[in-house]
Amino acid sequence: MAFTGKIGVLTGGGDCPGLNAAIRAVVRSGIAHGYEVIGIRDGWQGLIANDIFPLSDHLVSGIISWGGTILGTSRTDPVKNPDDIAALKRALDEQGIGALVVIGGNGTLSAAKEVAEKGVHLVGIPKTIDNDVFGTDVTIGFDTAVAIATEAIDRLHTTAESHHRIMILEVMGRRSGRLALAAGMAGGADQILVPEIQVRMDEVCSSLEARSRAGKKFSIVVVAEGTRHEDIAGTVVPACDRDECGHEKFVGIGNFLGKELERRLSIETRVTVLGHVQRGGSPTAHDRILATRLGIAAVEQIHTGSFGCMVGMQEGRIVQVPLESVAGRSQGVDPKVYEEAMNVAGITEHK
Repeated sequence: MAFTGKIGVLTGGGDCPGLNAAIRAVVRSGIAHGYEVIGIRDGWQGLIANDIFPLSDHLVSGIISWGGTILGTSRTDPVKNPDDIAALKRALDEQGIGALVVIGGNGTLSAAKEVAEKGVHLVGIPKTIDNDVFGTDVTIGFDTAVAIATEAIDRLHTTAESHHRIMILEVMGRRSGRLALAAGMAGGADQILVPEIQVRMDEVCSSLEARSRAGKKFSIVVVAEGTRHEDIAGTVVPACDRDECGHEKFVGIGNFLGKELERRLSIETRVTVLGHVQRGGSPTAHDRILATRLGIAAVEQIHTGSFGCMVGMQEGRIVQVPLESVAGRSQGVDPKVYEEAMNVAGITEHK
């Protein structure tokens, strides 16, 4: 049975390039089907507070190239408090919103699964620069982040070669090193360190020393922020606080790594922490197209009355994945791809 009613759309978790392109696609596709589309401010928090506004074709005109999200976002988890679930369901009823498009990463989509189990009709769209959402080959924001990190590596190459230094680039990736691996491969990094694959400092130092002996007077190391090195002198785990969702706020494995390499190798080392630059700015053409296709697909799912799923991309095709298959799962680095990257970098000893 075809859906009738209003469609709400929200963005949750961290921002990334391409969110506005997805919002634009949801609005225009929704209007084409005859639906009124309602924007929800600041993710689940805005829905709990009934902070909404109507979205029109005029409001989304031109936003396809904008970074961030015109709706705002938050890391509020609505399933932690039963009162919040009751509040968001009440807001949906009061506003006549019959279905939601929820754009988010692992945390937001896991919450969406539980909200759906409480009787709320919704469809998820995956976004995160980490590209670790299960059930899709690629997420909104990943391509842009890879491009930004790759450009940073290209720029670091010139100064590293000029000053005969080791340059370390720390990129985002709490539990997944897919961003680090992709950017490292694209930028020709000499070492790539990721959370999923443990590499001892002795191995790292040995490969960098070998480069120096071979007459290569500089090296580029890319490291994901969640990488752990228990054998770094003076620390077991980088000191960190936690955010409102319990996620670790890393102080920077790159800085620990830089000091350790300089101590062991006596080679001048510099560290660049790319930080939130990776998540900002205008999305690439690939992210704009992906976000547009997924936004259209989400509305199509709603139109046909198919809820409780996420729309994703697999082998170039739009697919629908049940949220119960997505929630609580993530995708990490493919060991075979990591091995290929290390082989190209001239490192064959990593296990």
